[in-house]
Amino acid sequence: MMNKKLILLSLLFWQITPVSAQRITGVLGAFPPELVLLQSKMENKKDTVIQQIRFTKGTLSGREIVLAQTGIGKVNAAITTTLMIDHFKPAEIVFSGIAGGIDPALGPGDIVIGTHVTYHDFGMVQDAGMQYWSTKNPATMLENPRSFACDSSLVSKALAVSKGLQFSKIKRESGSFAPAVAKGIIVTGDVFVSSKIVTERLRKELNAAATEMEGASIAQTCFQQNTPFLIIRSLSDNANDKAQNDIMTFYDIAAHNAATLVMAVLGTIQTPTK
Repeated sequence: MMNKKLILLSLLFWQITPVSAQRITGVLGAFPPELVLLQSKMENKKDTVIQQIRFTKGTLSGREIVLAQTGIGKVNAAITTTLMIDHFKPAEIVFSGIAGGIDPALGPGDIVIGTHVTYHDFGMVQDAGMQYWSTKNPATMLENPRSFACDSSLVSKALAVSKGLQFSKIKRESGSFAPAVAKGIIVTGDVFVSSKIVTERLRKELNAAATEMEGASIAQTCFQQNTPFLIIRSLSDNANDKAQNDIMTFYDIAAHNAATLVMAVLGTIQTPTK
């Protein structure tokens, strides 16, 4: 009788324990420099290879996580995100990486916390320009939102913890600066943007703060699989005609600053003691 009571109490505890406290957090980055700091700070690491993709479980900032490199581009990112959700059932997914800046108030090394993520290359191209479409969920054939909202609680946590962090300073032609942290819309496409004309269009049409190549596909996957998500990007360039040179100069420090903020966010998500 006592054993049955214990089993019932255990089941009840499991049901009332918050989902985020029961599971781990998924952490993604597109390519190796975006993951260097995160991997170096992880403890109790254990690798699992699924469909040729390496997933590393461990502890980071006191939170149990599973870390993976998506590869560059929307398809790669969606595949890795899907496998992570299917095999590890994360309570939330956080992406750490670099991006091209579109907001003229921001420069290399500064950080954008995504409030929304949307595609800038999904729709119909006409002589007059781009007509943006919503994606559809293939299971229901219902339209997804054209812009995917990052989890508001995670956005708030990121903004709050960013105020007390020591980021690496950025050396620019005009001096050395602590990075600015802003929230805004991040846009995604399978192209590296290196055009002032295009950045001005993305700013005007989508109110974009930054552009990159993975975020919206991760967001769509998470949205369709009911998994909260957050996209954090530090700028490696201003997505203009200097972008190819600037990314080589700033991507290490940008990746480091994004990862610094991600680790701080992870520290606000509690993992219960067993």
